[in-house]
Amino acid sequence: QVQLVESGGGSVQPGGSLTLSCAASGTTDTIYAMDWYRQAPGKSREERELVAAITRSGTTNYGDSVKGRFTISRDNDKMTVHLQMLNLQHEDTGVYYCNADTRIGLTDYDCWGQGTQITVSS
Repeated sequence: QVQLVESGGGSVQPGGSLTLSCAASGTTDTIYAMDWYRQAPGKSREERELVAAITRSGTTNYGDSVKGRFTISRDNDKMTVHLQMLNLQHEDTGVYYCNADTRIGLTDYDCWGQGTQITVSS
């Protein structure tokens, strides 16, 4: 089983920057990708949107609303993923969840972190 611990959330003014980190532990050899999702205020768990994803080989993917502003990276030795967020806007407000995409045999499992709040407000 994989455990995820997120850090780095907080409050920032529009135009500001933050970096989130997500450290994985446990059966990390089952992880084939790690992602960040955002749950906006008033939205349900099922409405979480993908912010950024990175595979074990380093291939990245971003949500349209964050392209050019956010950068995801990973440290495979430390099994840690970072999300650098620049030029934050009000609509970036929400709870950010780290997710590990894992595979055991032929079955894929999602492992979620506890979430970290980001508030962008003037």
